[in-house]
Amino acid sequence: MTQLADYYRDRAATYDAVYAKPERQADLTALCDLLPPLVDGRRVLEIAAGTGYWTAPLSGRAAAITATDINPATLEVARAREYGPSCQVTFQVADAYRLDEVPGEFDTAFIGFFWSHVLRADVPQFLSGLAARLGPGATVIALDNRYVAGSNHPITRTAPSGDTYQQRTLNGRDYEILKNFPTRSQFTTDVGTDVRWTDLEYYWLATWTLA
Repeated sequence: MTQLADYYRDRAATYDAVYAKPERQADLTALCDLLPPLVDGRRVLEIAAGTGYWTAPLSGRAAAITATDINPATLEVARAREYGPSCQVTFQVADAYRLDEVPGEFDTAFIGFFWSHVLRADVPQFLSGLAARLGPGATVIALDNRYVAGSNHPITRTAPSGDTYQQRTLNGRDYEILKNFPTRSQFTTDVGTDVRWTDLEYYWLATWTLA
């Protein structure tokens, strides 16, 4: 996870270029329509918010968002964005596995493009911390990539656990990045409950209610 955090810290200023890929524009437009109604009037804990790319459309309908990330560098980019005038947006450096350290009251969690960076063996720990922080009845929204050859970095290694990795290079440094691409059935098994699932061409969207 240290190498992962280093990679996204060093990529903070250019990370949003991934959303400029021409083939993904229709999906991104669809997501900007689908996501805001899911957080209408809600108090959102955003996990691994990165540069705030998704915080912005969510802020059009949410009552409040606390955008967290382990990297101060990416949150500095997020702070410079414009957000919905009626949404209270705050930022906090926080570890996704130590959500008990994030103050506030929340009824919704948004996990944008972090699920793919959670080791399958760590999913129970991550979900346990999430449930303890939000409590029963809270809504969880997860959004991440589907694997599409030619649009994603190739998978260069698959571990015995089923976790998949990509080799990436940034500023002359090589990184091996954990990047999982769960199917709906695998995701539902890992979460342990029924989910509402939407497959787009390049992304998937899942929502469920904490028991």
